Amino acid sequence: MKHFTSFLIVLSVGAVIARADFDIKVDDAKGEYVITENSVPVFQYNYKTVPLPEGYGDKIKDNKYARQYAVPRSNYIQPLFDFDGQPVTKDWSDDHPHHRGIYWAWPEVGYKGELADLHALQKVFARPTGKISTSKTENGQFQLVAENVWKWKDEEPIVNELVAFTVFPRGANGRKINFDLRLESLVDEVTIARRGTKAYGGLNIRMQPLADWKASTLSEKENAAQNPAWVGASWKNPKSEGRTELTVFEKTTNPDYPGEFVQFPNLNWFQPTFPKSGTRYTLKKSEPLTLHLQLWLHDASFDDEAKKKAWSEFNSKP
Repeated sequence: MKHFTSFLIVLSVGAVIARADFDIKVDDAKGEYVITENSVPVFQYNYKTVPLPEGYGDKIKDNKYARQYAVPRSNYIQPLFDFDGQPVTKDWSDDHPHHRGIYWAWPEVGYKGELADLHALQKVFARPTGKISTSKTENGQFQLVAENVWKWKDEEPIVNELVAFTVFPRGANGRKINFDLRLESLVDEVTIARRGTKAYGGLNIRMQPLADWKASTLSEKENAAQNPAWVGASWKNPKSEGRTELTVFEKTTNPDYPGEFVQFPNLNWFQPTFPKSGTRYTLKKSEPLTLHLQLWLHDASFDDEAKKKAWSEFNSKP
């Protein structure tokens, strides 16, 4: 396990001085990048292929559905940790083996008149190019940037993907992680769509079966494209009496803002979708698709007004 140089940031949080000491541990062989703050893990990004866990194949050997979708995967966050360093996202579930922590994927990728499924890892896969970097930003955040290429039938490169995670130091309002995704087609007429163009697809979040897990959303019905919107979930902290919440914001500059929100509380799974219902978004060579979102891990006591303020802060910055 290799350690990159740590970064020490001193921030004023009210009357308290918070010292944000970022570090990253890298396992080159496995392609695991674990970002920590003050020695507490924030998240792990899996750049290279993650194989089936030991014993998982035997566990699902009599389940035809599970065997089809239990596919080695890469290019995703797993796990995301809470403030106590406990994992809150889930990988390798029995019910949906392809669900993999926090991942960005579409169940209908169209090319040459065919459809493939990046969400369920069928016929199209995101593969690492080897271009990955970490750095401290001028404003004291920690950033990880990775390049992948989508391969049709795991052979033909069709889309170049660039993903960036910007981790803000934990403060009085919790922790924020910006997620920026850039997709550029390498060939003509690649499309992405939700399942049946109407269900799920986009940034997916599959969580652990946390105690008293509850999904939440807000979206204005009138002038939705100009107003606050978010999707999230809260749960009871395993080590205290309080609750923690994960809220996801989108930039109003994203195409089709705001995305429709899909939730499966029985699976502890939720997402902001893209593109809009009933459409297929065409990826272009000369005009990359860029999506900007933010993951905000915070105390669940923040009300809608506090969330609107956080949404405004996110959208006020380039």
